[in-house]
Amino acid sequence: MNSLVGKVAWITGAGSGIGQAVATALADAGCTVVLTGRRQDALEQTAQTITRDGGKSVVRAGDLTDAETAELIVGEIEARFGRLDILINNAGGNIVDRAWKDLTSSSIDTLIASNLSAAFYCATAAMHPMRKAGQGQLIHIASWAGKFIHPVSGPAYTAAKHAVVAMSQSINMEEYRNGIRSTAILPAEVATPILDKRPTPPSSEERAEMLQPADLAALALFIATQPASVCLNEVVISPRLNKFYER
Repeated sequence: MNSLVGKVAWITGAGSGIGQAVATALADAGCTVVLTGRRQDALEQTAQTITRDGGKSVVRAGDLTDAETAELIVGEIEARFGRLDILINNAGGNIVDRAWKDLTSSSIDTLIASNLSAAFYCATAAMHPMRKAGQGQLIHIASWAGKFIHPVSGPAYTAAKHAVVAMSQSINMEEYRNGIRSTAILPAEVATPILDKRPTPPSSEERAEMLQPADLAALALFIATQPASVCLNEVVISPRLNKFYER
């Protein structure tokens, strides 16, 4: 297993849920973590947890649906640390009115921008310093909806997450020569705040049976510590009690 001590990781959507859990796990493993999201206060809370546990973090809030934001943040990371080893492409979201009958051009654009365009912007920017270094790891938090079509996620979110998986595979096809590896993680239901955006949010009992952010953090840490010769292209993960198996 590769040591992460001294490496620099950029985590998007780091203010809560999966991003927060992954950031904490990577910091505990020795990474300096750069935390990005829209909400400064939420990022500061993540940073405080990391500092309390003896880790190192930097907060850089920003709207990743803005095409320039990712390039600016990566430029700052390079200037400050001289390297970027890991990108956790986690930012995204969903909306309550997600069925076809409720979608509008505006809501479609919002979902595609937050779940797909932002992921492209971040991956494109992150690979600049990775190519220079001849190494790098990209981990994209996609979704069960990126492989299996189910109405619960909504069509726009489902389409975006399918595209994220394709994006990750295409990175591996082109960038393996530059020492860059890309992994798409496809989790089924995870007990995070995004569930509150469902038309009928699940109960606390239902959430307890889902994957937890710590489960995804452990998986991301496992992927990030694999030898440089190993690429986990795609990982599908679900709770044992997976309601999508029900008929």
